[in-house]
Amino acid sequence: MGFEDKSLQCSDCGQEFVFTAGEQEFFASKGYTNEPKRCPSCRQSRKADRYGSGGFGARRQMYPAVCAECGKKTEVPFEPREGRPVYCSECYAKAKTNR
Repeated sequence: MGFEDKSLQCSDCGQEFVFTAGEQEFFASKGYTNEPKRCPSCRQSRKADRYGSGGFGARRQMYPAVCAECGKKTEVPFEPREGRPVYCSECYAKAKTNR
């Protein structure tokens, strides 16, 4: 399934924005069937309005890790512990669907 960049119009500000092939692939991998309605800056503003600028919704501390499955460097929102495997988002998604 090949993806190509698409121009979309933001439902909030009316500006055109590009829904890149990479973003489309990411959406498809997550099972999202709808395209985004808002441009990235309107999405960010909407999140800030809903969750506030601090506390819930604030950027989490991320920790560097190496995926136990594919060896790719990644970041996780928790401090990895010795003896416990850590997976990149792709390997984690594969493991989750195989359960």
